[in-house]
Amino acid sequence: MNSSGPTRALSTFQSQGPPWMNGVELLDDALRNKRFLPTGCEGLDTLLGGGLRQGHLTELVGPSASGKTQICLYVASYVAVKHFGSIVFFDTSNSFSPNRVASMINQICEPVHKERQERWIMKIMNSIHCQSVFDIFSLHDALHELESTLMKKTISEDTKICMLIVDSVSSLITPILGSKDSQGHSLMVSTGYLLKKLAHEWNLAILVINHMVSGERGTTKPAMGESWKCIPHVRLQLSRSPGSRICCISLLRHTSMASGRSAEFLIPN
Repeated sequence: MNSSGPTRALSTFQSQGPPWMNGVELLDDALRNKRFLPTGCEGLDTLLGGGLRQGHLTELVGPSASGKTQICLYVASYVAVKHFGSIVFFDTSNSFSPNRVASMINQICEPVHKERQERWIMKIMNSIHCQSVFDIFSLHDALHELESTLMKKTISEDTKICMLIVDSVSSLITPILGSKDSQGHSLMVSTGYLLKKLAHEWNLAILVINHMVSGERGTTKPAMGESWKCIPHVRLQLSRSPGSRICCISLLRHTSMASGRSAEFLIPN
């Protein structure tokens, strides 16, 4: 059998994109580079088998005032305090609060002398990088700029970017959906796959926020429709009773775990 045809085709594919990896190489990459980053929310970490996985795009969806932004800020604070690496936070609705982040870091850190504690908080906050992004085209520009930064920098393990948070991706995508042309849908899909590419190639744990919209018969459902729901590796749904600090989080989709499980935890202050 002449194998020159398949070999030539494989060589062409490899020259046009990232190198292909066989099963052994993929397993080695997963074991070496795709670690779990604990979030500090015990119920969430248990549900996910250890935390947010590097190389995965995780979506957190929930109604207004359910605690989505609070969780984003706490996860960023916890990852920074535990020195897993630097965090990039794309803020699409002025939800990032440095005062709240400083307070969370103060809660997570062990008590020390006040002056030393203040210096420590400032040092940790230096590893959380926030950028305001208010439309889908600015988000694409920011993602490409991040990719360029990751390609250029050779930095220490402590300052290496390990996580990207987008709060929220739906506020940028929903306004461009629903038109007669397909541009909005194409931009949504390309955003999802750009996020997944960054996660895989640069071992980032990426967390994006989505909101709920009205469904049939008075129900609610995640925004961005059917085409989006298969893009994230992990899809989580958050709910909380008004006035309660107890959150329920359900696993709607996971590429390597059974869905349908849920857990409860206290939402961070």
